[in-house]
Amino acid sequence: MPKIRIRYWNERMARLNYIDGKSDWIDLRAAEDVTLKAGEFRLIPLGISMELPAGYEAHVVPRSSTYKNFGIIQTNHMGVIDESYCGDQDQWFFPAYALRDTQIREGDRICQFRIMEHQPEIRFEEVKSLGHEDRGGIGSTGRK
Repeated sequence: MPKIRIRYWNERMARLNYIDGKSDWIDLRAAEDVTLKAGEFRLIPLGISMELPAGYEAHVVPRSSTYKNFGIIQTNHMGVIDESYCGDQDQWFFPAYALRDTQIREGDRICQFRIMEHQPEIRFEEVKSLGHEDRGGIGSTGRK
């Protein structure tokens, strides 16, 4: 199991933990109180910096309840933080856009992340046909 060095920006921050057997996503919390009016954008500090292992990146997305509870969406829809973002001042943020007036309190769980290995190096091979018969439909998945 890789170890990840983490810096908390204040002592009040709840410490990250991996909840074994429940989910392999880890919740992140707002590091300060934030008030947003509908239509406002704000980078919400998450109160952590990390040194990810070489070859890994973090994928940051909203929790399933984030919009319902706070009326915000993540403007980049999924954040990717690679191992080069590891300085003492490289705090993680949640880029939020408010769709209604809202109040987020320090410690509120607003997003989650997981650590993923980088995509392996791949090559593309151009072909005239993929060799599968037409299944019909647009956007259908699977093979006959």
